Amino acid sequence: MDLNQYRMNWNYPTSMRVGVGRISELAEACRQLGMRAPLLCTDPGLAALPMIDAALRQCRDAGLKAGLFSAIKGNPTGANVMDGVAAFKAGGHDGVIAFGGGSALDAGKAIALMVGQDRPLWDFEDVGDNASRVNVAGMAPVVAVPTTAGTGSEVGRASVITDDTAHIKRIIFHARMLPALVILDPELTVGLPAKITAATGMDALSHSLEAFCSPLFHPMAEGIALEGMRLVQQYLPRAVAQGTDVEARLQMLVASSMGATAFQRGLGAMHALAHPLGALYDAHHGLLNAVLMPYVLVANRAVIAPQMEKMARYLALPGGGFEAVLDWVLALRSEVGIAHSLSEIGIDDARIEQVGRMAEVDPSAGTNPIAFSAEQYSVLFEKALRGAL
Repeated sequence: MDLNQYRMNWNYPTSMRVGVGRISELAEACRQLGMRAPLLCTDPGLAALPMIDAALRQCRDAGLKAGLFSAIKGNPTGANVMDGVAAFKAGGHDGVIAFGGGSALDAGKAIALMVGQDRPLWDFEDVGDNASRVNVAGMAPVVAVPTTAGTGSEVGRASVITDDTAHIKRIIFHARMLPALVILDPELTVGLPAKITAATGMDALSHSLEAFCSPLFHPMAEGIALEGMRLVQQYLPRAVAQGTDVEARLQMLVASSMGATAFQRGLGAMHALAHPLGALYDAHHGLLNAVLMPYVLVANRAVIAPQMEKMARYLALPGGGFEAVLDWVLALRSEVGIAHSLSEIGIDDARIEQVGRMAEVDPSAGTNPIAFSAEQYSVLFEKALRGAL
């Protein structure tokens, strides 16, 4: 396999450097954006790995005053973001390298936003015209380096941040939060454990699948979603079974970026439920979407049949139609080791009504194919808890 065929520079939806070994261009990428003192934002687990030391050393060898901030939780909090802002200012930094999984990317982007703002973080929640409050001139440039193939946050214009006081996840949004430059290097993902590879890969699928089912008119996003799902179909089992399969790792990074590009069309009930569950139970976002996926498909069945026909044809699923898609999702989950019910991953039934209420008002609920009530979300949650399709 000649992996050089995958070495490309893209400019959709942002400047992206794709291919094996492209992390060697990190320092040059920072310089291209005018950085002299980048702050590398990552999570504590990655901070202890050689890849972070290598990235910092590369930047310092190139004459950059690179710093490290790694106090970021798996579900990053507002406090994490503001601690990062303090580290940015204390170190005299002028840009951010958001390096890691979705938590590090989201936190890094939010830090880059907040370093130049006078208002509190929640004033920029994606509600109404809050984005107009942003002092764009104060925002710092971002280089994004994903080490998991799932959230696609490297091509997103928002960050999902947990409000610890209210116990909810809030979406912080501004168009300029889209990183200026992205490096997709599959070698950074080869050490990812199979379980995390599976959960993040299913997260990528959830983005494309929910975007594909959205009722909004956006044919470009619909097309991207279809191909993103095909890449997951072909390469996720390979990446889980053989973590050193660099081609599969690269294709899953691409599928992840495609999913996040596609969900400009909107998401749906998977995310509307995953957001409150993540905030209340501190559970892994991708894993929640993976478990919820078939239950949400069944709940939306009455109106997504035409889309399922198209999807089944594109993925060449035997039998065709909704049943073929559902069977494939269930088989894929089983193949990559995803639990069948929420109770299997430590979610309990103590907050069924609260989760339903939170899901109904979650921003992702607005583009679910069916406008579920709080009670319907509670029923859907309970079915996923019990594993009752």
